[in-house]
This record gives sequence, structure tokens and C-alpha cells, in this order.
Amino acid sequence: MYLITGATARFGRQAVEVLHAAGHPVRALTRTPERAALPQGVELAQADLTKPQTLPAALDGVSALLLVLQYGMDPAPLLAAAREAGVSRIVFLSSGAVVDGADAQPDVIAQYHGDVERAIRESGLEWTILRLLFPAINSLTFAMQLSGGDVIRAPYTKAAFSAIHESDVADVAAATLTRPGHAGQTYHLTGPESLTQADQVAILGQALGRPLTVEDLDPAPVLEQMSAFMDPAFLGALFELMAACVGKPADVNDTVERITGHPARTYAQWAADHAIDF
Repeated sequence: MYLITGATARFGRQAVEVLHAAGHPVRALTRTPERAALPQGVELAQADLTKPQTLPAALDGVSALLLVLQYGMDPAPLLAAAREAGVSRIVFLSSGAVVDGADAQPDVIAQYHGDVERAIRESGLEWTILRLLFPAINSLTFAMQLSGGDVIRAPYTKAAFSAIHESDVADVAAATLTRPGHAGQTYHLTGPESLTQADQVAILGQALGRPLTVEDLDPAPVLEQMSAFMDPAFLGALFELMAACVGKPADVNDTVERITGHPARTYAQWAADHAIDF
């Protein structure tokens, strides 16, 4: 049995669907199973990672689990329960901002994920780390703007990312969960191409049949405005990561293809798959 945490969020849901479609027994961990809307045949487990007493039942009979954590959540209760339940393997969806070997990570995003990675390595469980930096689903933040016109206004429109389709993340997660040979490995996942945010908007416009354009915003007032309702330290780290991506191509690798056997999906494919969301 494979357990997926965060099973009703983007990456967890996709992993559940991939495993289920391949015929693997999969259990989806969720706090609200009545709202899960997952495929028929997927086992649902009502549990909360912040409430250790709910975890043993969810982990009963589980051989491996995919850990998808909300930023800031403590993994310790789940790791302890997983050891107790006899889980043998854990795959963790981490951040590409983590710097290997650093005594102190460069920002709060990298520090949090680096700390979780360390806890997993010290847990005694067999582990695999999947790191990604800019998922293509970040583009869904454009949807609200597009409801009122054809101009996307954002900071760092010249920042280049190798945005990865969430389906590729799910395919890699399923492969590393179910196949041997991935223990003790840390994989960096990218899309197949380096594109600026402006490039992405142009491709999105083609998928939507709309002449979209971009307007580059001063990051400072945007950061100040967003910090009123989001964690300022987290936002500051995110803005610094984007600033570092301006004026240079993003790293691109073939990890998705090596692990799954198929090339990573393009941003154009992502835009076509999500046109209805805009």
C-alpha cells in the first residue's frame, strides 16, 4: 500500500491518480475525505499530520509514502509514526532552493526544506528526495488578472524558469515510490526548456487564443502589498529566488526522462492542459 499525504492538493492528487491508474494500491491521506473527489477505488484515510493520534490507522499496512508538506509543517510526528508502523520507504517533495552541505541555508524556504530533508535522512527510513524550484502551476496566479483583460502585470517578467508540469512530478514520484534503485538519491526536477515569465505569458496566450502581453512591475511595492496577507519572510525569499533568475537561462536537465522513460512535458502542453482554468 502506498500512502500519499497532501492528497487533495495539486501534487498529491496527481500522484494518487498516477498510482491508481497504474493499478497500485493507494491510500490518500486527507483531513476532509468527504471533499476529496478522488477516483473510485482510491482508499481514503482521515488523518491530520498535526495530530499524531490520527496517524497509526492511516499508516497501517503502508510500505512506502509520498510526503507532500505545507510550508512550515513539522514532519516529526509522521516520521515517528511511520517508523512505528514499519514503513520502509519515503519520498519527499522538496525545494530546489536547498543548498547541499550548507551549514545555514540561504533563505527560509531552503532552510525549512533542508531541515525536513535532514529529519528524513536521520529517520532510519529508506529515502528519496525530489527537488523542484518553479512548478508550472505557479502560472495559475495569472488567472485573476486575465479575467479583467489581456495584460499580465508582475515583477521579474524577465526571470527565466524551467517550469515543470505537475504531471511529470507525479510520474517521477510514482516511479521512485514503486521501483527499486532510487534509495538515497536526491533528484532535481526541471521542465525541458528555459523560459522567461514573458515567454510563458506568450505561450499561454497562444493556448487561450488571446494576445496577452506583460508589464514588468517594481518588486518592492508588490512585495509590501503581498506581505500584508502572506508570510513576509517566505515572500522575501521567493522574490530573491526570482530576482536571481533574471538575465540568465534556467538550468534544464533530463531527470524526468531518465526516471519515467518519457520526456518532460513542455510549458505549451501545460498551458493547453490548463486552458480551462483561465
